[in-house]
Amino acid sequence: MATEHQGLEIDRVTGWRMAPRYALLVVVSVIVLFPVYTTVIASLKPGDKVLDNPLVPDSFTLDVLRNAWERGNLDRYLLNSAVVALVVTFMQVVTAVLSAYAFSFLRFPGRNVIFFAFLATLLIPIEATMVVNLQTIDSLGWKNSYQGLAVPFLATAFGTFLMRQVFLQLPRDMRDAATIDGVGHLGFLRHVAIPLVRPTIGAMALFAFLSTWNMYLWPVLVADEEEWRTVQSGLKQLAAAGIDEPNLIQAGTVIAAIPVAAVLLIFQRQLVRGLTAGAVKG
Repeated sequence: MATEHQGLEIDRVTGWRMAPRYALLVVVSVIVLFPVYTTVIASLKPGDKVLDNPLVPDSFTLDVLRNAWERGNLDRYLLNSAVVALVVTFMQVVTAVLSAYAFSFLRFPGRNVIFFAFLATLLIPIEATMVVNLQTIDSLGWKNSYQGLAVPFLATAFGTFLMRQVFLQLPRDMRDAATIDGVGHLGFLRHVAIPLVRPTIGAMALFAFLSTWNMYLWPVLVADEEEWRTVQSGLKQLAAAGIDEPNLIQAGTVIAAIPVAAVLLIFQRQLVRGLTAGAVKG
């Protein structure tokens, strides 16, 4: 009985100590979710009532969402964004895994110099390469095409750096044992290395998908025909067309955010595992 009573006292003291942290988390959650709440409420209210009690969900209609879908041509824009985001995500994962494996397990002249050159590209802002990339895409005749939207982003130095750091945590003895058994580099990568770092690959793929989905400047420059615009540039066009309808752009934003929210909900566990992989060593 004494031990049980002491356990209850410890739990009570721990609970009081954790209370300020939970209170802070609640406050931060409210601050983060408040813009989402107001956007959803505005997208579901009729246009003539959107400014009446803007925080109170006193009336709902799907007409605003339907109007944003039709006037914004969001079906085509969502398809373009999905194709580009999936292609870029897949290729970034492939190029990052292969290059990171080479920098981690292979021995070749100038390996460290090349790797630091990779890292140096992270210091160059994307705006500095925008003009050159645009001229290259234009000279290849890839404007207003999926390859023009996707090709400049098929590899990323950040992905290579992230995967290399994870590969370096794998014991070198595993590769030596695989070599003795006659397993080549591709076999070791496929059957041993990738399964061990799958959470990090999932996290990197999620970041790649979200960053590609949210791109705005490059699609605007490359796709000057309506058929090839992505959802972000489409939302800008929708905002200009519905300047007298304040809730139209909120409805378009909600529609564009649904795929992102679905991806985050589905892969949230993979994201957490990928971010915390290697944080604690056994």
